[in-house]
Amino acid sequence: MRTLLHKGSISLDYIDAQDPGELHQGIRDTILGIGQLVLAIGLALVRVKKEALFLEFNCRNLTAYIEELARETKHDRGTIFNWLKIGETWLKYREDLEKIGFSDRDGPTKLAFLERALAHKPKNEVFDNLLIMSHRDFKVYSRKIEDSAKKKVPYWEIRGNILYIEGKRAAIINRNLGERALDMLIRALEAACMALERDGYILAVHLNSHKEMMHFWAAAKRLKKRIQREK
Repeated sequence: MRTLLHKGSISLDYIDAQDPGELHQGIRDTILGIGQLVLAIGLALVRVKKEALFLEFNCRNLTAYIEELARETKHDRGTIFNWLKIGETWLKYREDLEKIGFSDRDGPTKLAFLERALAHKPKNEVFDNLLIMSHRDFKVYSRKIEDSAKKKVPYWEIRGNILYIEGKRAAIINRNLGERALDMLIRALEAACMALERDGYILAVHLNSHKEMMHFWAAAKRLKKRIQREK
């Protein structure tokens, strides 16, 4: 049975290695080690929460402690709360994780979606997929499959001056804005919604003229096709 948490340090000596193989191995080991660090942080945060250690740092509650930690480390507080969730999930399902041989090297960030998947999918299937799926695939897999009635609701739509995402009101658009500002705002909202629906990403680029935009758009489409072909 593999140990769930591999306690060890990550050496960065490989950065100056002359041997490409050693450099590659160093990169690989560091990437694998990121999961170990995330889990270690998560487990430490669980201790802070359970033992109310935040009081030692003049923080009235855990949220205040995490907000201060986010300020000091320049990390988003949501990310730190996510690490805490990973630590709590690890401890809660430790027995099941040990049974499947899951360790910190198998991508503990996937644990953030474990309970969501277990809420509506068979347990054995969920743990099998936790072990073999990538972070991205398990995140998508963990989402609930809506019934046929809910499937008829589009992921996003603009009705009148209101933007809805999965049937929930997400934004109200002021139609009294100037035509150019309104058009730009709606285009930005549509791009964001399409990216969310496809579990993708968007890149905002500021250009100084319509001519620049048309040139950039043509070049970007060619580059996007090339990048996607090379996957």
